[in-house]
Amino acid sequence: MFRSPAAAAALLRRLAPRISGGAGPSSTHRRFPPPVSASVLARFSSTPTSSPSPPPPAAARGDEAEDGDLREESGDSGARLSITVDRSGLYNPPEHSHEPSSDSELVKHLKSIIKFRSGPISVAEYMEEVLTNPQSGFYINRDVFGTSGDFVTSPEVSQMFGEMIGVWAMCLWEQMGQPEKVNLIELGPGRGTLLADLLRGSAKFVNFTKAIDINLVECSPTLQKVQYNTLKCEDETIGVETRTVSKLCGAPVHWHASLEQVPSGLPTIIIAHEFYDALPIHQFQKASRGWCEKMVDLTEDSSFRFVLSPQPTASLLYLSKRCGWASSEELDKVEHIEVCPKAMEITEQIADRISSDGGGALIIDYGKDGIVSDSLQAIRKHKFVHILDDPGSADLSAYVDFASIRHSAKEASDDISVHGPMTQSQFLGSLGINFRVEALLQNCTEEQAESLRTGYWRLVGDGEAPFWEGPDDQTPIGMGTRYLAMAIVNKKQGTPVPFE
Repeated sequence: MFRSPAAAAALLRRLAPRISGGAGPSSTHRRFPPPVSASVLARFSSTPTSSPSPPPPAAARGDEAEDGDLREESGDSGARLSITVDRSGLYNPPEHSHEPSSDSELVKHLKSIIKFRSGPISVAEYMEEVLTNPQSGFYINRDVFGTSGDFVTSPEVSQMFGEMIGVWAMCLWEQMGQPEKVNLIELGPGRGTLLADLLRGSAKFVNFTKAIDINLVECSPTLQKVQYNTLKCEDETIGVETRTVSKLCGAPVHWHASLEQVPSGLPTIIIAHEFYDALPIHQFQKASRGWCEKMVDLTEDSSFRFVLSPQPTASLLYLSKRCGWASSEELDKVEHIEVCPKAMEITEQIADRISSDGGGALIIDYGKDGIVSDSLQAIRKHKFVHILDDPGSADLSAYVDFASIRHSAKEASDDISVHGPMTQSQFLGSLGINFRVEALLQNCTEEQAESLRTGYWRLVGDGEAPFWEGPDDQTPIGMGTRYLAMAIVNKKQGTPVPFE
C-alpha cells in the first residue's frame, strides 16, 4: 500500500510523460449550536458604533452607524378624530421619475430586501445573494475562471496540480483496500480542469479509473456545461436509461446542487479545492458593549454601506460556538471575527459521510489555522475592488478558518481523524511535484518549458519569482505558503499521504 512519499513517487513515474493537451494557462442530520446562556449573550450585546470598512465612492454619509440610522419614522396622530393612525409601517416611495435606473437586477433585488425589512441584512446574506442568486449571481451565468475571467485558480495554472491531487486520491483508494466502486466527489469544480488533469494523469491505473463514479457538486448551470465539455462527456443510452460518461476514463458523471444530494453507501473520496472560501460568512466587530454583527444597509441616497446591528442577531450563536474553540489569548488579540456557519454544516456532512461510508476528504484553500479577522475581499478582472461596489460583478471570498473545520469535523464523529493543515508547497512537494516537473521538462518546447517553470513557482513558491525576466506586471506570484491543505479520513484507513 502507498503509505509513504516514496510510494507516491512510484505512482508519478507511471504518469503520462508529456504535457497534457487539455491543460489550460446521504442524507445527514443537521447539527445546531448549543443554546447560549444569559451571561454569554451579555458579552455579545450589540451597539451601533462605527465600522472601520471604507465606503464605496458613491456613499454619501460614510459608514457611521448611529442610533438614528436604524430608527423608524414616527407616526402622525389624527387631531380631529378620536382614533390614532400609526403610519410608521408604511413605505414612502421616492418621487417618481421617468429616468431609467442604472441599477442591475441584482442591485435592485438587494435594495428591495433591505427596504422590505426596514433594516440591514447580514454580510452572509449579501454574499450569498451576490454569488449564487439564481437569476444574477456572480457564479450562475458566466465562466469566471482563467485569464479571461476574474481570477485564476491552481488547476488553471498548471496540469501538475490536478495530477498531484490524482496521486493523493489513488493513494487514499489504495489505503481503503482498492474498493471496486468509489464515489469521487468534487465540491465546486470550477471549469472541471482539476478533475480532467486528475483523470488524464491516472489513465494508466485502470483499476482505479474503473472504480470511480464521478459526482460534481455545482449550482451554476453555465459551469455545468463547461465541465461537461472539459471532461469530454457524452450521453449514452443503455436500454431505456441514458447516462453521462467522461471519455477521459469511461467513468459515469453526475451533477448535484448540494453534497446531501450525492447518493451515499459507497466509499468516498471528496475534493474541495477553493470551495470553502466562497461560502457566506458573518462578520463581527468588538464594540463598547460587546460583539456586534456587521450588516449591509442603505444610505439616504440609496447607496450600500456597512453598519453594526442595533440588537443581537441569531448568528451570535455561531460566534459563541467559535469563541468556545479559541483561547482567551487569541480572542484578546482580535477586534473582528469572521464565522462561517455553512462551512461548519458542510464539514459535519463530510465527517458523517466518511464515518459511515469510509474514505476521506482533501481540503485546499487559502486561509489560516485560527480565528480569521476581517478578510473578506472582492476581485474583478484580477483586481481588488470594494466589497459593496456594483454587487454581482466581482467575486467575493474570505480566508478559510481551518481550525473551525477541524473542530466541526471532530465534534461530528469520533470515527474520523483530521490531519494538517500543511502548506500547499509542503503538500505538493511531498507528493513529488519536483520530480514531475523535471520529467515534463524533458519532453517539451522552450515555450512550454517557460510555462512549466512559471506554473511550478506559482504553485509552490513564496512571493515573486526570482527568475522572472518579463514585464513587471506579469511577475509570477507564488501561492505555496498562502494556501493550506487538510485531510479528513476514516480512522480505519490510518494516516493519509503525505500527512505522516
